[in-house]
Amino acid sequence: MGMRDGDGWVDCNCGFRHWGLFGAAGLLLVRRDTPEPKVLLQLRAAWTHGGGTWALPGGARDSHEDSVAAALREAHEEMGIEIDVVTVKHVFSDDHGPWRYDTVIAHTMSDAGAHIANPESTETQWALLDEVENLILHPGLAQSWASLKPLTHQTLID
Repeated sequence: MGMRDGDGWVDCNCGFRHWGLFGAAGLLLVRRDTPEPKVLLQLRAAWTHGGGTWALPGGARDSHEDSVAAALREAHEEMGIEIDVVTVKHVFSDDHGPWRYDTVIAHTMSDAGAHIANPESTETQWALLDEVENLILHPGLAQSWASLKPLTHQTLID
């Protein structure tokens, strides 16, 4: 593992504090081997930022990482995601000026080994796309879900 230097808070132009000195990234993993596509969500532990809400596995980017590397690392650390069964399709950026959250959208044809892999999560679930907005979502995911949902069918990044 490389240097871990991204942990910390950033105050941005939107008036909020965000986690990740170099921005943050998360993985929107779409399971395609089921009759209807499903996305992987984690229930954030009470002590975490956005605790008690459903979110994507993700976190702070380190200075040497791009968004894809950060999202895949975080998904493996938090949810045990087997990176070799994941195909990256698209990156969606929510840019706040000095801070940015990138959602890496990827597909898998299995459960990708998803499980609770560290104490940041208390539960996991594969949710149908149309059910996500009915959950109590992390504020960042709630704000961007309408833009993210149609991108779950996106083609491969060039």
